[in-house]
Amino acid sequence: MPNTYTQIYIHVVFTVKGRENLITETHREELQKYITGIVQNREHKMLAVYCMPDHVHVFIGMKPSMSISDLVREVKAISSKFINDKKWVKGKFNWQEGYGAFSYAHSQLDNVIKYVNNQREHHQKKTFKEEYLDFLKKFVIEYDDKYLFEWVE
Repeated sequence: MPNTYTQIYIHVVFTVKGRENLITETHREELQKYITGIVQNREHKMLAVYCMPDHVHVFIGMKPSMSISDLVREVKAISSKFINDKKWVKGKFNWQEGYGAFSYAHSQLDNVIKYVNNQREHHQKKTFKEEYLDFLKKFVIEYDDKYLFEWVE
């Protein structure tokens, strides 16, 4: 009986609403573990995750049984409920609408995993805006400035 064989590696980037620095170092690892659980419970493979104070990088080996948009919607909805239930922020926590999703080949896995895991060091040299615009240029993605994330300068 034939089976389905795939190799789909997706790097997803999404931000805190208003690009506020709401993900504290105190809660970063717990949130990363929680997001990993969401991804793995949907039978995808978490390759790397790093939560910066105002945005998140998730690198996933995806199964084709779920769309990227459905997975990101679930990760954002379930993790925001988790943060609100934990009362980690004053008021209501939300992720900003939208996300970036970028595909990679198997030969690039090590480099992308290192990139995601070294976000803290990376952002000492480059802002989130510079990083995100670099992704859009690297992947030749056309965009309209008015539909990009809210930028905090």
